[in-house]
Amino acid sequence: MNTATNWNLQGSYFETCNCETACPCVWLQPPSEGDCKLLVAWHIDSGYLNDEKLDDLNVALACYSPGHMKEGNWQAALYVDERATDTQFDAITQIYAGKLGGHPAILMSFVTEVWGIKRVKIDFKMQGNQRRLIIPDIAQATIESIQGIKGGDATIDNPPLCVVSSHPTVVAKSSQYQYQDYDKAWKFTERNGYYSPFTYQP
Repeated sequence: MNTATNWNLQGSYFETCNCETACPCVWLQPPSEGDCKLLVAWHIDSGYLNDEKLDDLNVALACYSPGHMKEGNWQAALYVDERATDTQFDAITQIYAGKLGGHPAILMSFVTEVWGIKRVKIDFKMQGNQRRLIIPDIAQATIESIQGIKGGDATIDNPPLCVVSSHPTVVAKSSQYQYQDYDKAWKFTERNGYYSPFTYQP
């Protein structure tokens, strides 16, 4: 038995993209803008790979899909918390690259080109119904949840495609989205956002 599959991550995540709210890609429909420019951020409350603790670390992903997301050909860049040790960096990279199974492996099966992997400062903030990501000189994103007709947050559960399958997703809208790296320059507002707790495991 390969003990390298003994891992678990739990925490909070959010994403935002250039689709109209709510993003049709989760229903296996074409992106509302023809392509998808996605930013995802995770804060790991508790996590491990074998004996290596991964608590309180942040991870982010920039992803580009040139067309219908279910057709693949995604391009992506991974960003790992600069506070991670070399061993933690390696563990997070293996998990988020999909090499150790679980939901990350499903997501990474759509990726055909990796722009790069960087260790950077990642600021992940949660305040009420707002989520914010700051990677200095690379990414800035802020989203806020949309209220449902019965009160409380509007949610989606069990769509055919999603970044997090372990929890219902709160539907949100961006007030800020900017990404500039790997010759990309994306900037827009009032577009789709999602957030929720998450659990990843093999």
